[in-house]
Amino acid sequence: MIANILSIAGSDPSGGAGIQADIKAISANGGYAMAAITGLTAQNTRGVRAVALTDPEMVSAQVAAIREDIRVDAVKIGMLGSAEIVRAVAGALEGLAAPVVLDPVMVAKGGDRLLAAEAVAALRDRLLPRADVITPNLPEAADLLDTGEADDREEMHRQAAALLRLGPGAVFLKGGHLRGDLAFDILATAEGSACFTAPRHDTGNTHGTGCTLSAALAALLGQGQGLQAACGAAKAHVAGAIAAADKLDVGGGHGPTHHFHALWND
Repeated sequence: MIANILSIAGSDPSGGAGIQADIKAISANGGYAMAAITGLTAQNTRGVRAVALTDPEMVSAQVAAIREDIRVDAVKIGMLGSAEIVRAVAGALEGLAAPVVLDPVMVAKGGDRLLAAEAVAALRDRLLPRADVITPNLPEAADLLDTGEADDREEMHRQAAALLRLGPGAVFLKGGHLRGDLAFDILATAEGSACFTAPRHDTGNTHGTGCTLSAALAALLGQGQGLQAACGAAKAHVAGAIAAADKLDVGGGHGPTHHFHALWND
């Protein structure tokens, strides 16, 4: 049976991140993608021009409409934008017995803030303990912990452990901001930690990689894969999407990755 995966996130009209990336990543990894929109953005590969958040009651209504009619096998949460939407999503997911992957989207690739600073506490208190796994990058981890950004692998391990103490079931901390020939990530759970590496690819087309990884992970967990295997497969999917990104010709800034690299013929 094909797994039904719900993404709760904002829209990126350029197609590289947000809901659009999530739908592609979920589909490429064998799931049926559904979406509840938390906000509209006016953006392209060069940056975000404007953001209009969805009314929190409408966010709740979208999730409720799906839950009353459709089996939900996993949830990915992305851009939320405000404390009110954070609380609305937390309430809308009450009682749902399905894996929840939280990507704490705070700042876009170009540096534009996508989560109000005052909403970080609500995210930390209401949704982190509800998540089965969170997938922050290094700046997001620092924001959640109110500390400096990790600049080596040892500090990544310390911050992953600190994030785990905030209540999520697991932390998949992405180290793409570190320098080096390998992209290094850490999966931290109560049972211990595992490390994942992949070669870096020389491309500027990495828009939406965080959205893509978390959506792929939700799709794989929704199909019953174990957490460590799903994290490895999601990372491999993103690595392949980055490696094939230059086959696309989308925009003049941070272009998207190639979500369907494994499915489309050249």
